[in-house]
Amino acid sequence: MSVDVRMSADGFGWAAKDTLALMKRNLITIVRLPQLLVFSSIQPIIFVLMFRYVFGGAIHIPGWRYVDYLMPGIFAQTVAFGAINTAVGLAEDKNKGLLERLRSLPMSRSAVLGGRTLADVVRNVLVIVLITVVGFAVGFRAHNGVLPFIGGLAILLLFGFALAWLFALIGLSVSNGEAAQAAAFPFLAPLVFASNAFVDPSSMPGPLKWWAKHQPVSATIDAMRVGVHGGPLTHTFVVAILWSVGIIAVLAPLAVARYRKS
Repeated sequence: MSVDVRMSADGFGWAAKDTLALMKRNLITIVRLPQLLVFSSIQPIIFVLMFRYVFGGAIHIPGWRYVDYLMPGIFAQTVAFGAINTAVGLAEDKNKGLLERLRSLPMSRSAVLGGRTLADVVRNVLVIVLITVVGFAVGFRAHNGVLPFIGGLAILLLFGFALAWLFALIGLSVSNGEAAQAAAFPFLAPLVFASNAFVDPSSMPGPLKWWAKHQPVSATIDAMRVGVHGGPLTHTFVVAILWSVGIIAVLAPLAVARYRKS
């Protein structure tokens, strides 16, 4: 092995250790402030109950029990809105001067953002487990078997990780947590609500229908629905994975570059 390869391997190892250390730091924050996890869970539970029992009787999707159509949308909405925590957390760390202190240490520049985004993936796992329990309690079922359902959840977590990089970039671009939260909604609204999360896009007007059928949230929800209900598993999963990988490939370098300059 050449010296350059050894140095590259050592650099990757140190970056991974730094990332895991900062992920642990962010997870400790969740443990010490359990209300963060509690309030992250309350909103999707309210949406489940509201759409299941308030709107569910008025919305009919051919070939679907509405609760089975609804829950993949709730899962996607949960990880999408949960990604706001990445923006808020980084904006607050920046506002308090913590990012400057971390940047002065001999550590990987990508570790700060990697640790934050990976911690948010762990938080998403906990919230999704809770929402799954609530969903099964209100009648949701995985009709296509356990493994496709778990595969759909894995794609969902990958998408949450991808969105975290978008909101990391937003968090580093604003002055504080309030501004980060305000800046996040204009990105989330057209992604989550103008999608196939809650209704069939075929009922939407032309341009909105096209957008709802050809955007990353809808692709991720489609993968989740195939895992639940059946369908072209490989194609749907590959499309959703490519969306997430593409988002990470574009936004992760931009977020790291922004961190270097902030």
